[in-house]
Parts: sequence; structure tokens; C-alpha cells
Amino acid sequence: MEMIKITLVKSLIGVLPAHKKTAAALGLKKIGDSKVLPASDGVKGQIKAVSYLVKVETVK
Repeated sequence: MEMIKITLVKSLIGVLPAHKKTAAALGLKKIGDSKVLPASDGVKGQIKAVSYLVKVETVK
């Protein structure tokens, strides 16, 4: 399965509470935190919700 590396690049201060929870569910707490996750539909939906806060890269 394809993997995606997600990095938090903007602060969570001042964002909607639901977006804070989505970032936490992805395992992102501080600016610069990165996680490698499978490219499932659920993860892609979470990334879409917080796309303005994260940078996404495809990992081989």
C-alpha cells in the first residue's frame, strides 16, 4: 500500500477545535511533527480537512 508522510507546518493556535482534534488524530501536535501513514480513504479525508495546516509527501 502507498504511504503518505504528513508534516504539520502551521500552528494549531486559533484553528477550529475540530481541526485541532483531526491533527491530533493524525498524530501531529507540534509544528514540524511528521507521521508516515497508509494512504487510505479515511486518512486522505482527514488530510483534506486540515490541508491548510500540513504538507503532504508520497513515500515509496
